[in-house]
Amino acid sequence: MKKQWTLFLMLLLLFVLSGCKEEEPQPEDRFAAYTKLWNSQKFDDMYDYLSAEAKKEISKKEFIERYEKIYDGIEVKNLKITYIKPKEIKEDSDRRTASLPYDASMDTVAGPVKFSQKAKFVKEEREKAVNWYIDWSAKHIFPELKEGEKVSVDTYPAVRGEIVDRNERGLAMNGSVYEAGIVPEKMADNEKNSISQTAKLLNMSEEEVEKQLSQAWVKPGSFVPLKKFSMEQTALLEQLIKVPGVLVNETEDRIYPYKEATAHLIGYIGPISAEELEKRKKQGYLASDVIGKRGLEQVFEERLKGKGGAKIYIKSENGQEKVIAEKPAEEGETIYLTIDAELQKTILAQYKGAKGTAAAIHPVTGETLALVSSPSFDPNKFVLGISKSERAALEKNPDKPLLNRFTSLYSPGSTIKPLVAAAALENGADPKKEVNIKGLKWQKSESWGNYRITRVHDYGKPVNMTDALVYSDNIYFGQAALALGQEKFTAGLNKFGFEEKMPYEYPMSAAKIGDIGTEIKLADSGYGQGQLQAASLQVATAYTAFVNNGSIIAPTLELDKDQQTWKPNVISANSTATVLAGLKEIVANPNGTGHSAADLGIPIAGKTGTAELKHKQGEKGTENGWFVAFNTDNPRLLIALLQENVPKGGSKHAVDKVEAVMKSYFRIK
Repeated sequence: MKKQWTLFLMLLLLFVLSGCKEEEPQPEDRFAAYTKLWNSQKFDDMYDYLSAEAKKEISKKEFIERYEKIYDGIEVKNLKITYIKPKEIKEDSDRRTASLPYDASMDTVAGPVKFSQKAKFVKEEREKAVNWYIDWSAKHIFPELKEGEKVSVDTYPAVRGEIVDRNERGLAMNGSVYEAGIVPEKMADNEKNSISQTAKLLNMSEEEVEKQLSQAWVKPGSFVPLKKFSMEQTALLEQLIKVPGVLVNETEDRIYPYKEATAHLIGYIGPISAEELEKRKKQGYLASDVIGKRGLEQVFEERLKGKGGAKIYIKSENGQEKVIAEKPAEEGETIYLTIDAELQKTILAQYKGAKGTAAAIHPVTGETLALVSSPSFDPNKFVLGISKSERAALEKNPDKPLLNRFTSLYSPGSTIKPLVAAAALENGADPKKEVNIKGLKWQKSESWGNYRITRVHDYGKPVNMTDALVYSDNIYFGQAALALGQEKFTAGLNKFGFEEKMPYEYPMSAAKIGDIGTEIKLADSGYGQGQLQAASLQVATAYTAFVNNGSIIAPTLELDKDQQTWKPNVISANSTATVLAGLKEIVANPNGTGHSAADLGIPIAGKTGTAELKHKQGEKGTENGWFVAFNTDNPRLLIALLQENVPKGGSKHAVDKVEAVMKSYFRIK
């Protein structure tokens, strides 16, 4: 009995010990742990899983660097290594090796990459413990990759889309330019003289040239690029090629054929900054890319940029390429504008360098025909390489040629009067009612103190609404604003788009009414002074109500867009007809402030405006002159033009410019 009990205990002990024995490691479990590290790109930890034989072939440092260089170079994202346990794992008879399949997928600079591969595991004993280790080779990175071969990447830059006008005339194009540079060894003994001449011709300092030549990569036979210049500058080309050491190549770059005429509208491109790159790093931008810096180049950046292409390949010893992935570059979109580049050029030419802005639109379709800011600058210089002195001259110029005036807000002056007239009519005003105004100055009551509204002429008779528009009578419209009151006056201008962002492709600030909290401020606003502010395009857009039977068209910059009404039925047909009749009289009537435009010999409706800029009444200020006009029989051009700091004669200077533009546009002899 005792022996039987002893035997039972021994059997029980063997059973317990066998149950406590550690389960033998399995290759698939090891591979699952390895792929987890791989997906996290923890290459240093992955190395610990390599077999002894594999470690003889590659050090830990080399292993980590190879993965990092390849993955960084091809810009690996969304890496996914998937091991799916097969129904049966093939192992050798002595269970010393195992072959495990896996799928790999990743996104790269050249597009998605996918492949299937097998990993060989071997059983090894280390530190008295047996486990499975991967018999690693370069084929685990890519099946096509052999030891000693390298993974290479070629990138194809995106071709930037172009911007053209309504007649497909180029406004921002990819064209040919010259690039001047120096080959150091070709300067021979004339180094100092060559650098001096080159710097002078390229409008650079000698220090700037020397800095380029002293870069670490420069060798005696290297071509060191210095500056690009336009193909039109043939005289400069002839002078440069005579300088010892100078070489001029033809290359591709962005060009702006209309130069100053479209500079503020189109803008220009430049190298992407570190800050811009950080903001757009998820959009596929590289440090070597260019980006729109202002104007429509910036507004339409995403559409113009295009997409770069790339090829990932392995070059074998015999020179054959094994392509892993390839993605062609995609050209950016061509933007078709409603702009008439020649009209734009004609308008800018009228300023002759004077400060001002103009907007020309088709008042029926809403197509923007021109957006002009004067004075301007040549955007080609910013692309080809503007010198410090040239940039400083632009920035310090008191006329501010870099300021975009067509987005700036100005006091509309008397151009607001037709809008105030419309608001008065919509609130029951009788356009035939005559107001008996005497003298050149008026105030509502003594509570105004010394403040009075002034007008240019005393016509010696009562004036009705049409008379007030023709004579541009400040007192009449000051009284009209007071009769409306703050609430109705505000509502009337709001109907024309004031205090509301205009639906438009180019960013514009909303037109402003400002403070009309006192009688004086309200009265001043009635004739366009006070704190009223609007851009030239907003003034032009508001006037489309007088062309479209009371509805305001939505302006647009892109060609072939469906015509949209921004504000339908702003004023009634009767109110529209009354104001339009007054606008016609302003030009047709010999006493009208815009009568000189009648010389065109075509039916013109328009409104002049003079906005006086001064701190207080009684002092002498500067004046801005306005003229808004359109052809009533052929309403395909409505132009709102402003000139800053007009000399004596006020708005007549604006009228003369518009007259010249219309004469050219309608081909009047």
